[in-house]
Amino acid sequence: MSHDSRTAPRICPLCEATCGLTLTIEGTTVTGARGDRDDIFSRGFICPKGASFGGLDADPDRLRVPLVRGEDGELREAAWDEAFDVIAARIPDLVKAHGPQAVGVVLGNPNVHTMAGFLYPPLLLGALRTRNVFTASTLDQMPKHVSSGLLFGDAHAIPVPDLDRTGHLLLIGANPLESNGSLCTAPDFPGRLKALRRRGGTLTVIDPRRTRTARLADRHVAIRPGADALLLAAVAHTLIDEKLADPGPLAEHLDGLDELAAALADFTPDAVAAACDVDADTITAIARELAAAPTAAVYGRIGSCTVEHGTLASWLVDVLNILTGNLDRPGGALFPLSATARAPRAAGPGKGFALGRWTSRVSGHPEAKGELPIAALAEEIDTPGEDRIRALVVIAANPVLSAPDGDRLDAALADGLDFMVSVDPYLNETSRRADVVLPPPPPSQSAHFDFAFNNFAVHNQVRYTRAAVPLEDGRMDESEIHARLILAVSGMHGAPPSAVDDLAVDTALTRAGAPKEPAAELTGESGPERRLDLLLRLGPYGLTLQQLLANPHGIDLGPLKPRLPEVLRTRSGRVELLPEAIAADLPRLRRALGDRPAPLVLVGRRHLRSNNSWMHNVGSLTGGSNVCTLQIHPDDAARLGLADGDTARIESSGGGIEAPAEITDTVRSGVVSLPHGWGHGRPGTRMAVAAAHPGANVNQLLDGTLLDPLSGTAVLNAIPVSVTPAQ
Repeated sequence: MSHDSRTAPRICPLCEATCGLTLTIEGTTVTGARGDRDDIFSRGFICPKGASFGGLDADPDRLRVPLVRGEDGELREAAWDEAFDVIAARIPDLVKAHGPQAVGVVLGNPNVHTMAGFLYPPLLLGALRTRNVFTASTLDQMPKHVSSGLLFGDAHAIPVPDLDRTGHLLLIGANPLESNGSLCTAPDFPGRLKALRRRGGTLTVIDPRRTRTARLADRHVAIRPGADALLLAAVAHTLIDEKLADPGPLAEHLDGLDELAAALADFTPDAVAAACDVDADTITAIARELAAAPTAAVYGRIGSCTVEHGTLASWLVDVLNILTGNLDRPGGALFPLSATARAPRAAGPGKGFALGRWTSRVSGHPEAKGELPIAALAEEIDTPGEDRIRALVVIAANPVLSAPDGDRLDAALADGLDFMVSVDPYLNETSRRADVVLPPPPPSQSAHFDFAFNNFAVHNQVRYTRAAVPLEDGRMDESEIHARLILAVSGMHGAPPSAVDDLAVDTALTRAGAPKEPAAELTGESGPERRLDLLLRLGPYGLTLQQLLANPHGIDLGPLKPRLPEVLRTRSGRVELLPEAIAADLPRLRRALGDRPAPLVLVGRRHLRSNNSWMHNVGSLTGGSNVCTLQIHPDDAARLGLADGDTARIESSGGGIEAPAEITDTVRSGVVSLPHGWGHGRPGTRMAVAAAHPGANVNQLLDGTLLDPLSGTAVLNAIPVSVTPAQ
């Protein structure tokens, strides 16, 4: 370390694990990153993404100043004031001429990895008054939000496995050794699973691929892709039929237990075995092992969400936790309590959770949690008619790669919009179509607090880190970008950005029923810090920003604790075990008992050295296992005439792509696998590393018509495909 080097703590913003880092900084450049051994949550753990923090932070392809499209149609660098002047001149006039539904908003995955991305989009949506809201959730986790909303009355009340105390963990559609966990914030997930094994616990993994996580398991069940809900229903049926179900103290908070038994009567292990390609004895054994374990938790993720029955599978995960008495008890699945959550309220009936309060204009898709399916975005732009989307605000999203049928969406962005704004550090496959691009600074120049992920943490804790280096000249803080964007679209262009934060503080105090005087007591160097201070003070622990600053490695708030019935917001004030929407969808699952899959189906996969398309421009993360190949079983490869490394042609309803074949027995026969987030071959981007390793866009195989009907989530797994050697 040179004489002018220093270190600074920083919470890693590159995945949901939220590990603590220690950055080495020379001048204003991050030259190294290691795990923070003093971090109260991650205890020094680091993965390859965190170790590459400096490379991502200093990426020369990151935009530094706004881009504005000139009269010649080309994007050029512009001053910040000019960029916001253009926005203020265009979007309010479009709203005045065509109404608020003429504007759509797209929010991408990286928003939940920044303070600004969490704090400001709700204010933007309030200013625009549009119902055309699309997020990455309908490509990922919306089924879990919907099932939680229906069960518990709150779409954000998502129980997480108590990893550090459970005796039996069943994972379905999850590969946390590669993804680091999702909707389950757990630094060092691999170490926690190994600790489970060391203390005599059992790990069961249900996955059509023999992933790194599956290789660690006591039992790996190579299910047929897309059959997750059927298998889980059969496990639940067995628990009930063999009188193994015992909710314990949960029983006094449950409605619908008898109705559930009748609803699942047809899903016997024998009935589902052929559709799942899992023998009945194995299904029965899984049920008996869950029931016999002193403590157990069932956890499902993206593999069981992004399928035709994703909401039913997500619901059944919690049904199993309930039937075994493991919901809301230590060692089972519990509801975290973050430091910025609303203070617990008295138990009793709530407002409940409703689906389909409005529908999309073209195909009539029902909203879920205030959002429409992102698979419907293209048709909402390119289909003529009243309330057609004419302007788009895209924040930290790249739907041309991440959503189905990117070719159609790309054409819609190019030819169907009057105006588009993109808040993005890169000129990528989506932002290249924008009229204005507003680039946030690199993460070292931003403060960090995990508003979203602390709600899913396996241990209650709170941590905050200020910017590790000062804001570079010519850059604008991400919170100011968001605040000025809100002012520009709402007719308040020119007002100070602090006005947005002041309004947010007043609104939060009003909603909390608190007097306005505490606003004067708030501390902090910025609007976001004042808002964080307020949320901490109003939260369940009564903390302050100053306490966080005095504890740079975090404050331990203790293990997860039982929280029922306080978390319930259903109209009955109870856990509604068989909600009406679920019961209405079960006949569709029954019909699947007779389905037999296509000869070859596609599933996705995650890479440890990546996090969707936005991390493909970091040179140190390229290569190795982070490659875009079509994994295919040796038997299927031989039948199709493919050798390892051959270029394969993959076709489905949305089109065709090509990728190198990787022959491996880690996928079961009848299944091929491609990773998500690739396809960086389009012209006009400025991501040199990604363009040099473009890969194939797996989502181009999808036409966007196949969705989970309850959540609007695109079906990304168990897609029928044909594979041939490329000509």
